[in-house]
Amino acid sequence: QGFLSTLLLSSNGSCFILPAETMTVVIGFEGSANKIGVGIIRDGEVLSNPRRTYITPPGQGFLPGETAKHHRSVILTVLQEALDEAGLKAADIDCVAYTKGPGMGAPLVTVAIVARTVAQLWGKPLLGVNHCIGHIEMGRLITNSENPTVLYVSGGNTQVIAYSERRYRIFGETIDIAVGNCLDRFARVIKISNDPSPGYNIEQMAKKGTKYIELPYTVKGMDVSFSGILSYIEDAAHKLLSTSQCTPEDLCFSLQETVFAMLVEITERAMAHCGSQEVLIVGGVGCNLRLQEMMGVMCKERGARLFATDESFCIDNGAMIAQAGWEMFRSGHVTELSDSWITQRYRTDEVEVTWRD
Repeated sequence: QGFLSTLLLSSNGSCFILPAETMTVVIGFEGSANKIGVGIIRDGEVLSNPRRTYITPPGQGFLPGETAKHHRSVILTVLQEALDEAGLKAADIDCVAYTKGPGMGAPLVTVAIVARTVAQLWGKPLLGVNHCIGHIEMGRLITNSENPTVLYVSGGNTQVIAYSERRYRIFGETIDIAVGNCLDRFARVIKISNDPSPGYNIEQMAKKGTKYIELPYTVKGMDVSFSGILSYIEDAAHKLLSTSQCTPEDLCFSLQETVFAMLVEITERAMAHCGSQEVLIVGGVGCNLRLQEMMGVMCKERGARLFATDESFCIDNGAMIAQAGWEMFRSGHVTELSDSWITQRYRTDEVEVTWRD
């Protein structure tokens, strides 16, 4: 009794014994964009999840080199906070997970180096995690959704995803820029603050908008395009505002209504194709209450259920990497040190999902 275990074998023959009846503790490092976070998960329980955000002045985005410099300056502090909040020591950790990609190169490298170093110092197995799958698995954990159609919307990604035959299949996506990138770049045009985030500030301004400005609506089958909308509103904003034809709040309102309607349309089409009765919204843009409201109306009309999380877990965080790492580690995944590189392009459907039926 108590001796059932899982043998985890890495590519060079190193092995780790994972007792089946003990609780598994995984620490996750996330830093693919302007958030740096370290989270600890123990069998579905979030023990800690501190993070920091690199915030630039209004009208500016965040550059890879400067973002990586920010991450380097705070990552060890955030790591110590995670351990202290969880009340754990290095010896209590079973696996070290980190974001392998996708994301910005320099920040990803910063986090990977720290994760590799920590894994070696602590003598723990290492595990590279797909950032997108981290969002999905965290959303499934927090909401208890069973098999949802997933809308993944963030500054770098826009995808409609459903699980099928050991893969998270992409049914639709952006063909150019992500919806979050569209919102962020519009915020720069009209000098909206980046604190706490441009998307959040656009959402608050949109609540005060009263006039809808017609914008290009670009859905191509199951895919969407946001670059044309952005170009149009960038050009139109100066003309409309300088002639007092509308307010900045009206533009925020109009942009949100248009791009969110596009996302609801392709999500509903994916639901119909998959016969799904659940929608899960993940990613930083998923915090937007207007998007949740619009998606909720569609779900109600279909007799479906909507699942979403708050900013604690929608926005990039370490716990989501730890949760995906927990699932992968328990099903036998380990990343050998020589394979612990990063990639800026890492498709959601590249990962074999061995932890689901």
